Amino acid sequence: MRTPITVAAVDLGAESGRVTAVHYDGEQLELSITGRFANQPRMSDGLLRWDFDGLWTSIRAGLGALARQSRQIASVGVDTWGVDYGLLDAAGSRVDDPVCYRDERGRRSLDRALAQVGAERLYDATGVQILSINAVFGLMADVADRPERLRAASKLLMMPDLFHHALSGAQVSEYTAVSTSGAYDMTRNRWATELLDELGIPTALLPEVVDPGTDVGPLLPELATGALTGARVIVPPGHDTASAVVATPFVDPGAVFISSGTWSLVGMEIPRAVVSEQTRAANLTNEGGYGDTIRLLRNVMGLWILQQCRRQWASGGTDLDYAQIADAAAAVPGLRSVIDPDDPVFLAPGDMPTRVREYCAATGQPVPQSVGEIARCVVDSLALGYRAVVDDLAIATGSTPPSISIVGGGSNHRLLSQLTADATGLPVHCGPVEGTALGNAAAQLVSLGELDDVRQIRQVIAAGSPITTYLPFADRTNSVQSSDWADALGRLHRLQRHENSGRLSPAGDRTP
Repeated sequence: MRTPITVAAVDLGAESGRVTAVHYDGEQLELSITGRFANQPRMSDGLLRWDFDGLWTSIRAGLGALARQSRQIASVGVDTWGVDYGLLDAAGSRVDDPVCYRDERGRRSLDRALAQVGAERLYDATGVQILSINAVFGLMADVADRPERLRAASKLLMMPDLFHHALSGAQVSEYTAVSTSGAYDMTRNRWATELLDELGIPTALLPEVVDPGTDVGPLLPELATGALTGARVIVPPGHDTASAVVATPFVDPGAVFISSGTWSLVGMEIPRAVVSEQTRAANLTNEGGYGDTIRLLRNVMGLWILQQCRRQWASGGTDLDYAQIADAAAAVPGLRSVIDPDDPVFLAPGDMPTRVREYCAATGQPVPQSVGEIARCVVDSLALGYRAVVDDLAIATGSTPPSISIVGGGSNHRLLSQLTADATGLPVHCGPVEGTALGNAAAQLVSLGELDDVRQIRQVIAAGSPITTYLPFADRTNSVQSSDWADALGRLHRLQRHENSGRLSPAGDRTP
């Protein structure tokens, strides 16, 4: 009989975070949340920044609760959103708070990079989609506008690795997180130093890159108390999407995954990076995966737009939960108006209902007014965005995916899941909701010798996680005809071509 074991998975998203204990009894994973907390960037020193100290205080509180429990914790690992980084000085202290990818500086740097080296050079050197949020453009902004940050820095760490540094003192960066930076060569598996030299970015700051599952040492003594005594720090797939894909119990081989939350990352798991004319034209990205895999994907703006709509409606006195907003959206006709959810106008925080209305008015479409009309426009557009990526993946890989698996908080959104099935014509399998934390924990368990590999991880997760399936056009209340989706997809493509005329490839500047 296998001795039960418990690990701690810290999962930080762009809107909230959680500290979880994941217990493995030899057959199933049992997840319990010991701390939830909000995560919101704020303006500081003229930049939109993450509150690292606030996040660290919340993480320590969650770990403290674990330390007081009876189950011994074998290891701790952190995953976060991608692309963002922080800087350490020679003493190992943070230079300042990390800058949030939603800050406008990245857009300006992208324009400079396109003028300086061109889109083809940026893509071919990395295999990563060209996004204004990529770390490489933040670094360009530091060089141009805040050189004092770089002069004070000794080491660059990606966001999850800043927390692993706080936990253990290690100064390394994990592969899946690094792969989102736009500064790493995915075909040669090393930093794209030649490109960085061309862009004027100092490469002496770049850290050693380690594989997911690497043990980087024990918890620092001040943290290793109670049930955390003796715990190791094991870096999981540090990019939250990589952890989520680890925990995706694919029903069909070759299926598409959607890691659905504030961002939606839509892709396929493949054995090696693909950098070709087709992937560049479609702006598909090659991100590092677990177990020597690549995640060929594109970022689609996820539930962020609805999150910001909800916040705006609540500030005006209409305080609805997400289920109520979804019900309102289901009660109105679909596909009357569509937006490109990846248009930069929707990237920054703010009055999103007004932005949706203004976008529809500017593009000559019916202007949604009510909560239901605006929410339906957004949800329809997300489903269309998923369809566009699925089509591009099929062309790039030469294979038609048999189904879609959705993991993460967005897998609970019944209307979006049904519309995704309708838009793509594919069965959609949803769950688990806490896929990211489960994948984080499972990778730690492999490192500890408790699980064998990703195949066993998925078998164990499938055994303990209910999966909900949506078939195309199964819900006649909410669905429209297949021909209507094809027409709406044409409208979306025309909007994207108009937005990106003269800038990038036909797929444009897609923004996790």
